[in-house]
Amino acid sequence: MSTFDWNDFMAARLAEARARSLWRDIPPVDRGADRVLSWQGRRLLNLASNNYLGLAGRGELRAAAERAAQELGTTSGASRLVTGNFAACDELERLTAEFKAQRAALILGSGYMANLCVMAAFADRRTTVFSDRLNHASIVDGIALARAAHVRYRHGDMAHLEALLARHAAAPRKIIVTDTVFSMDGDVADLARIVELAQEHGALTVVDEAHATGVLGEGRGLAHELGLSDAVDVHMGTFSKALGSYGAYVAGREDVVAMLRNFGRPFIFSTALPPTVVAASLAALRLVAAGGAKARKLLDYAADLRHHLAALGFSTGRSVTQIIPVVMGDNAAALAARDFLMERGVLVPAIRPPSVPEGTARLRVSLRADLTEADMERVHTAFADLAVARSRGELA
Repeated sequence: MSTFDWNDFMAARLAEARARSLWRDIPPVDRGADRVLSWQGRRLLNLASNNYLGLAGRGELRAAAERAAQELGTTSGASRLVTGNFAACDELERLTAEFKAQRAALILGSGYMANLCVMAAFADRRTTVFSDRLNHASIVDGIALARAAHVRYRHGDMAHLEALLARHAAAPRKIIVTDTVFSMDGDVADLARIVELAQEHGALTVVDEAHATGVLGEGRGLAHELGLSDAVDVHMGTFSKALGSYGAYVAGREDVVAMLRNFGRPFIFSTALPPTVVAASLAALRLVAAGGAKARKLLDYAADLRHHLAALGFSTGRSVTQIIPVVMGDNAAALAARDFLMERGVLVPAIRPPSVPEGTARLRVSLRADLTEADMERVHTAFADLAVARSRGELA
């Protein structure tokens, strides 16, 4: 008979999380996608959301969702492969494939689900997956669930990836998977070199464009910006960030999408997205495809803020996008910096392990295109005050 005490186990794990400044609570936020959110009655400028283009509040998305609710109700009622399909799903897939310059697309419930689905469809025990060390957790979990060999290369280190591919040359099947924009660092993958190496070694290329969709390459992502859309095999992205809706897509050749539809267990065994969400995603995609969003303004804001932060002595790593890390190092220091900025009316989340490597706790600035010049001035001033407080040892 087992004598393992689950109560003691949970108490110890939770106590350790508190002791290491890793304790997590759901923040007391209301209207968390808005430019200005409510935190227990306080109004804070929101630099925490992934609503990069500010589309979540746009009238076109609201109206589309309202019409869908009136006409189609609130749930799809089943898996797409049973009765959970409706015409708007087919239209969203057609438009997504066209937007991504691919032959076909499949919509899924979330970015996490999409990455699990890709690995479920393409990877197994005879597959070796080469993955950037800072790839999203959903990629890591997808590889684990597929029971594939997981070979991690140092972040952005193409020489290391090349050496690992050579070391595993005898692997029966190979996949190289990467984020295009890294969610905690704001830097981008060396996609041109990854494609070259994949072609040299017969590997399938998979890209996660979650944080690039809507922002880079006229909204179509990094692969499009670099002219590599045709060279990448599997394009994953989300509707839940810059596009202001929910869910995800995978686009590629018709056989790629057929693999997902037939062997992607997260797709097969999940209820389809509700019609309101699909309608909002359609409206958002049409806006971005028509050039109605302001990605250029967003990237200009980001370049200006990085310059300002560097002048204040903060490290922003290799960020070149709307995501700007302000590395504090220590978990407690990151939490203290977050609280300091909140007192000045600006919400920037503190990101700690396991979301980032040990010793690299940071503030994660997520800029958005609907910020005003006055907003940006407020952000600049708040960080200037933070730099002074840090230099005086006043953060506690």
